[in-house]
Amino acid sequence: MLSAVWVIFLILALLCGGITGRMDAVTAAVGTGAAQAVSLAVSIAGLMCFWSGIMELLQASGIAGKISRLLMPLLRPLFGSAAADRQAMEAVSANVTANLLGLSNAATPLGLQAADRLYTLTGRRGAPDTVLTLITLNSASIQLIPSTIAAVRAACGAAAPFDIMLPVWGASIASVVVVLLCGRVLRPLFPEKNKGK
Repeated sequence: MLSAVWVIFLILALLCGGITGRMDAVTAAVGTGAAQAVSLAVSIAGLMCFWSGIMELLQASGIAGKISRLLMPLLRPLFGSAAADRQAMEAVSANVTANLLGLSNAATPLGLQAADRLYTLTGRRGAPDTVLTLITLNSASIQLIPSTIAAVRAACGAAAPFDIMLPVWGASIASVVVVLLCGRVLRPLFPEKNKGK
């Protein structure tokens, strides 16, 4: 789907360039855009490697585990009977911790582990509430350190790439609260989907 969107954008750019007689500007933009994309990708990759390394250190030192244990009382009510499974809740807590630290790349494998365990607990059928809750927590995650956004801002020349902390905290907390409330409110409307809790 995303490939089709980019092809449409490219065709529109070529059409507009041809109609307005500015095909030279479109051609120049292709070259500079490609160079900027490579530069941005390298900058982001460097910062993501740094923060992924920090996450590894936090896990090796046991700090990530302590943060995960602190999160347990908050996460248990969200996961119902699955909260009794230690392995599942450790994976969920580790995933949420990685997201809190803004490490989306490090959070992905942890999220897949957690989803697999939660899905196993329901007998691998349907779309269990626990897995859907995990997905919503990942999609609208609270970020204490927005490292990916800061990397993009730094690559684009921002003098203080982390000066967006307060808006990021407010927006991410609001998004998590809204999505969890919507899930609870809408759940009774789809009872047949909720059998695999």
